[in-house]
Amino acid sequence: MMTDDTNPIATRQIPLVAPKEKLKFHDVRSMDLPYEMTALQAWDEGMSIPIPFLKTAFKIRDKIASLFGVKQIGGFTRQRGEPVQKGGHLDFFLVEDIQPHLLVMTESDTHLDVMTCVSTFDQRLTITSSVVVHNWFGHLYMLAVGPGHKLIVNRMMRGLRRRFGT
Repeated sequence: MMTDDTNPIATRQIPLVAPKEKLKFHDVRSMDLPYEMTALQAWDEGMSIPIPFLKTAFKIRDKIASLFGVKQIGGFTRQRGEPVQKGGHLDFFLVEDIQPHLLVMTESDTHLDVMTCVSTFDQRLTITSSVVVHNWFGHLYMLAVGPGHKLIVNRMMRGLRRRFGT
């Protein structure tokens, strides 16, 4: 699914779900980290930040989306029973790639393809999300989810800055 055939670690190119001109949504958010950590550690730290409205937002999303034949995703559990590996899952995301400084996750259905990449090169956390839309419901869905995504990532990074004292 990744569009870049080069090694993202060597080139530090973050993969996207499709070429930029085909994306309906492309968002990149970054912050400095106080020490070196893996992409998975950064993901886990970020997921441990409480975001009060998030659970309710996922419930509303699942309720509305299910009316249009979209599978329910349930949100983030912050729990896992097995080690994270390529081909496995982190909550509703399929893990496409996992390396020390890059975690690539996707979710696809008939309405859209989503890719979220977490990278931690040079003590800098970057969350890159890209989306391709396939139909009218995908466009409608992204009208709400696009701004919501930005709000969630901003809240998470603000919480991480407070936690890290940066």
